Amino acid sequence: MQQFFGILPAVITPVDSNEHFHLPTFETLLNRLFQARVDGIYVCGQTGEGLQQSTTQRMRVAEAAVALAPKGKQVIIHIGAGSTREARHLAAHASDIGATAVSSLPPYGAYSFEEVRDYYRAIAEASSVPLFVYYFPSIAPGITRLDQLLELCAIPNVAGMKYTDSDLYKLSELAHSGAIIYAGSDEMLVASLLRGASGGIGSIYNLLPDLFVELFSLTRAGRWAEASALQDRINVLIRIVLHHPVNPAIKTLLRWSGIDCGPCLKPRRELSAEEEQSLRARIEQTDYAQRFQVMS
Repeated sequence: MQQFFGILPAVITPVDSNEHFHLPTFETLLNRLFQARVDGIYVCGQTGEGLQQSTTQRMRVAEAAVALAPKGKQVIIHIGAGSTREARHLAAHASDIGATAVSSLPPYGAYSFEEVRDYYRAIAEASSVPLFVYYFPSIAPGITRLDQLLELCAIPNVAGMKYTDSDLYKLSELAHSGAIIYAGSDEMLVASLLRGASGGIGSIYNLLPDLFVELFSLTRAGRWAEASALQDRINVLIRIVLHHPVNPAIKTLLRWSGIDCGPCLKPRRELSAEEEQSLRARIEQTDYAQRFQVMS
C-alpha cells in the first residue's frame, strides 16, 4: 500500500459539443498534469462527471487514462453508479485494464448505513485491485459516525478512503487505524496532511498542479510554515472559484489556460456571460492573471 500517496488531480473529462469524450484534449491535459509531477490521477469522479456519462464512455475514459499514465503513476478509477450491478461491472473493468485502484461515492439517496456497507462490500469483491471508499457526508446521510467509517475501511480489499469533510479528528483517527486517507478538501490540504492524510485528490489540482505538488513536497520535508503559506496562496484561487458554479468555472479557467475541455455535461449548466465576466474580473486582481491569460 506504500504506492498510495501524494497529489492526484480529480481530472476533468474533456468532451466535444455532443458530449462525447475527446481523447486528444484528454491527452493534452494529462501531459500538463504529469509534467507538473503529480503522483497520479483520479478519473470519472464528480469533477470528471463520471455519473453523467454512459457506462461505455466511462470505460473509454478509464482505458485512456491507464494507457496515457506514465509508468509508476497511480490511476484511480471512480466506478460509483446508481446500481450495485453497474458499479461491480465498472470495478471489474478497471481491474482488468490495469488501474491502480478503484473508488466509489456512496450510492445517492437516503440509504441506511447497512445498505451503503453492503454496496461497498459488493464492489470490493468485484475488484482485483484495492478499493477506496468515499466519505462525503453531505450526499450520504446514512454515514455519520467514526465507528461506521472504521467498519467501511475494515472491509476486505478496502485500502482506505477519499475523505471530503472538515472534521479532522475523524480523519486523524482513520489514519491512525492504518487506513490510507486522501484528503478531498482542497482548501484544507495542509491541515489534512498534518493530521495524517497520505495525500490529496482534488478539483483545483487541474488548475494549479505544480503548486499542489510543491505543497506536498514541503510537508514531506517538515516545512509546515512554508506549506501553510502556500496553502493560503492557493486558497486565493479557490475562494474565487467558489464564488461561481465550480465545474463550469474550472473548465472556463482551463480554456483560458489553453486547454478547452468543452462544455459541462447536462444537466450541469455553463457559466452565464455575467458569471464569466465576474470570474475574469476577480482573476485579474490576483497573481494568477498571467497563468490564465487574463490580462488587465
